[in-house]
Amino acid sequence: MSVWTIVSRREFVERARDRGFAISTAITIVILVGIIVVSAILDRGTRFELAAVGEGSDEVARAVAAAASLVDVDVGVIAINDAGTAERAVDGGEVDAAIVDGERVLVRGQPPPQLVALIQGASIRQRTREALLEAGLADEQIDAVLAQGPLPVQSVEPVDPRRQELSRVAFIGVLALYGQLFAYGYWVAAGVVEEKSSRVVEVLLSTVRPSELLRGKIFGIGGLGLAQLLLISVVALATSMAIGRLEFPSGAFAVAGLVLFWFVLGFFFYASLFAVAGSIVTRQEDLQSTMTPLTIAIVASFFIGISATGAPASTLATVASILPFSAPLVMPTRIVLGEAEAWEVALSVTLSVMSTAALIPIATKVYARAVLRPGRIKVRQLLRGV
Repeated sequence: MSVWTIVSRREFVERARDRGFAISTAITIVILVGIIVVSAILDRGTRFELAAVGEGSDEVARAVAAAASLVDVDVGVIAINDAGTAERAVDGGEVDAAIVDGERVLVRGQPPPQLVALIQGASIRQRTREALLEAGLADEQIDAVLAQGPLPVQSVEPVDPRRQELSRVAFIGVLALYGQLFAYGYWVAAGVVEEKSSRVVEVLLSTVRPSELLRGKIFGIGGLGLAQLLLISVVALATSMAIGRLEFPSGAFAVAGLVLFWFVLGFFFYASLFAVAGSIVTRQEDLQSTMTPLTIAIVASFFIGISATGAPASTLATVASILPFSAPLVMPTRIVLGEAEAWEVALSVTLSVMSTAALIPIATKVYARAVLRPGRIKVRQLLRGV
């Protein structure tokens, strides 16, 4: 086996055995499953409870329920004998609104706009029918006049019926990517600082070249991160399918594949920078300050990636999906939602690969120069002659 492969295997095995790794994996899975379950509980569609009180209210309430079904709203109708009971039910939150004697609508405070609009429409229709009856029209004529269907809605751009579902999966993917990139990038930096502060690196570099040591560390930790991300993806997909959140598992599997692919691209880009951040300090306490620029870049990319789930075609999302530092957290969402052109994906992947290929030799030289120097070192000094 090559030297860097031995280093890589050592990093993978030792960190996988660490109790902190097992605890963090368990916590991540519990949080992710909790998010999926809670979102499934809360996202049960729109439902209103409507009380009908007095003469004429029942017909309006039934018309409201029928109209609501056309716009994917569930309205439950409850018959109440008197206005006092209805008022107490509204005030106690048992019902969202009450129709009293077919003449007025009773609500607790701010009226629910969607429910009130449905009630008003049904009431106007009912009163129109009564006016036509008084005018002498027969029931058949009135039904013919009022039996008008809703206007058809036509989209200029085709709408994927899975868009909302895939947006949820993309959100979870962005969340997982953010956690993995930050956590495993930090592991690279912290591992470098630990070896430097304990002077273990001096022993290692007596038999191993700096490039082999850095490469083995990045591949070992990256492989462990990829394995953990694969485990998290499997658990998340299994949970979503078990509670009926995913009706199109093939699309979800495609998202999981994209997340794993972009984790690899993003990790190798950031891991070299995290290694440099760790090599220029000798204490864990100083690591946070050197990591600040990388932390800001990842956090900013995370928020852009979250906003891209709602507006994947925005200029910000488009530009961020191409830039190497933000592409891993933004481009997967745009691909999943069908907003990324083929040339954009190709350009993003090419820039990420080329940037990483150009960055690794520079980071290796900086790492080799800094890792044996005591104290905190300025990067500007290390970059001279690179």
